[in-house]
Amino acid sequence: MDRYARWNALLEVLAESGRVTVEDAAERLDVSQATIRRDFDQLAQQQMITRTRGGAVANGVSYDLPLRYKSAKHSAEKQRIGEAAANLVVPGTVVGLNGGTTMTEVARALAVRPDLNISGDGAQLTVVTNALNIANELLVRSRMKIVVAGGVVRPQSFELVGPLGGALLKEVTLDIVLLGVDALDVELGAAAHHEGEAAMNSLMVARAKRVVVIADSSKLGGHAFARICPISKVETLVTDSGAPPELLDAFRDAGVQVVCA
Repeated sequence: MDRYARWNALLEVLAESGRVTVEDAAERLDVSQATIRRDFDQLAQQQMITRTRGGAVANGVSYDLPLRYKSAKHSAEKQRIGEAAANLVVPGTVVGLNGGTTMTEVARALAVRPDLNISGDGAQLTVVTNALNIANELLVRSRMKIVVAGGVVRPQSFELVGPLGGALLKEVTLDIVLLGVDALDVELGAAAHHEGEAAMNSLMVARAKRVVVIADSSKLGGHAFARICPISKVETLVTDSGAPPELLDAFRDAGVQVVCA
């Protein structure tokens, strides 16, 4: 397990229990106590945890992990989902992308499709995003036209939120929006943990002709704080094969096309 994977695991333990000892963390992660002490010290330097005698405690009751520490979770599933979602994009169209680890994989899959990287005469793909890391992934790997919504950056997700970005989104039309969510439920719809991200995502949905939700199976059937849109707005769900069949059938019954990667 590399350093970032350990940090991710430690932060998730703290999110669940609020505190953990060096001994317990070392046993859970099957590493030495010296390694855990170094990890705790480095996380404390970044103000992500509070160091205690013999362990660590979470800095807050609600833990929203920064994106760079979340990439190791469900990584294989997210790569497959990213490729499947990218295959839904047609050359020459306008695509909306929000942020998150799964959407990073979508952006990487889009960037390596040769037919989406042709310049001139309407063939060039246009991507509208409110996530700085998504814009960077596409900018350094492709020749697509990148439009970034303004706003205030959320360090946890690299997404821009607030009225500045909303003003831009209200003036554009998207052929398709590929939307990463924190939860998707047949009754509750799509949702995000942060209300600012949910508001930006709702604007993307309102400006899109097609709405595709990108979510690994751990996000399905759950709920999050702020609603993005009802299930009736979702045309397609792209998820992984680990999703329970009965849950996928419920989405299909609600009129959602399901793609399992």
